[in-house]
Amino acid sequence: MKKRIISFSYALKGLKSVFLSEPNMKIHVGLSVLVVLMGVYFRISVCEWMACILCIGLVFSSEMFNTAIETIVDLVSPKVHPLAGKAKDIAAGAVLITAICSVIIGIIIFLPKILNLFIA
Repeated sequence: MKKRIISFSYALKGLKSVFLSEPNMKIHVGLSVLVVLMGVYFRISVCEWMACILCIGLVFSSEMFNTAIETIVDLVSPKVHPLAGKAKDIAAGAVLITAICSVIIGIIIFLPKILNLFIA
């Protein structure tokens, strides 16, 4: 049991580290707060909440994987190397794809609700 508690503390340490060190994570958190507030305001359905929560989790996770990959690459390849750059670029591209898909899902969920404010 003690080992599980310690491993949980390491995970929290990682969350804190990525939030404090990565400007993009702060942007993701800010946008996630906005999504939650909009979800409450528009009283989105359970399925819409599940989609939003899944998107938020995927974006956070992909940003954390990206940060971990960049950190490891910097450790093993402190000098500029094309393969190191390629690995970092691919990891960043994964975050971009996750973020774009999340934005599209957000548009599908929220745009009709926003437009109804102006039509009604």
